Amino acid sequence: MKISAIVLTKNEEDNIEKCLKRLTFCDEIIVIDDNSTDDTAVLAKNIGAKVYSRSLNGDFASQRNFGLEKAKSEWVLFIDADEIVTPSLREEIKQMWNEQIYKYSGFYIKRQDFFLGKTLKYGEAGNIKLLRFARKGKARWKRKVHEYWDIDGKTKTLENPLVHNSHPNLKQLINSLDSWSNLHALENKSEGKSSNLLKIITFPSAHFVKNYFFKKGFLDGVHGFTFAIFISFHSFLSWSKLWLNQKKD
Repeated sequence: MKISAIVLTKNEEDNIEKCLKRLTFCDEIIVIDDNSTDDTAVLAKNIGAKVYSRSLNGDFASQRNFGLEKAKSEWVLFIDADEIVTPSLREEIKQMWNEQIYKYSGFYIKRQDFFLGKTLKYGEAGNIKLLRFARKGKARWKRKVHEYWDIDGKTKTLENPLVHNSHPNLKQLINSLDSWSNLHALENKSEGKSSNLLKIITFPSAHFVKNYFFKKGFLDGVHGFTFAIFISFHSFLSWSKLWLNQKKD
C-alpha cells in the first residue's frame, strides 16, 4: 500500500516543517500552496515535498480535489499545516498495510485540539473526528468552505489522534474568524440561504449554548468559555455578512 500525503498551505512557515517531517513515512508528500508570501514553499521543497502553486479563490474543496488529481498513490492522507501526525497514529496506519485495509474505502481520524496552549477535552473540539485517509478513487471533496470528503463505501475510525495546534494567540484567531466568515457567507448565499435579524440573534446564541452547555465546554474552564464565545462569534459574523450582502443586492 502506497500513501500520498496532501497539505494545503498559505503562509505557514511557522508550522510547515513540523507538519511535513511527521509525514516522511508516506511515499509522496504534496503541498498545494495558495501563493504564500513567506518561505512556506521553500521549506516544503527542502523537506522533499512536491509543491504546486494554486490560488484558493475561496474554494477549499476545489483545492483539495486538485491535490487528489496530483496524487499518484492508491491511498491519500489529508493533513492541515497546523496539524501533526502523532507517532502512535503513524504506526497504526503502517500496521494496516495488509489485506484488512481493503475492506474499507476510508478512515476517520480523531483530532486532539490545542487552543491557546491548552488541550480541549469537551465542547465541539473535544469530540472531533474527520475523514482524512481514503482510497483515491472512492471520495471527492464537496462544499467551498467547511468542506467535507464525500466517500463511497465502508468507513472505520482509527484509534489514535492527530494533534491540532490551533491559533496560538487571539489576534491570529480573530483574523481567521474574519476570513472564514467571509467565505461562509458567500457559500450560504450560493446555496440560496438568506439571513435576517432572527437568525443573526438566535443562531450564534444557540451555537454557544450547544457548545458550552450541552457538549460540556464549561469543563475546559476559561479556555472552554473563550472557545465557545469565538465559535459563536463566527456564526454571528457569517450571518451578519450574509445579511449585508443581501442589502447590496
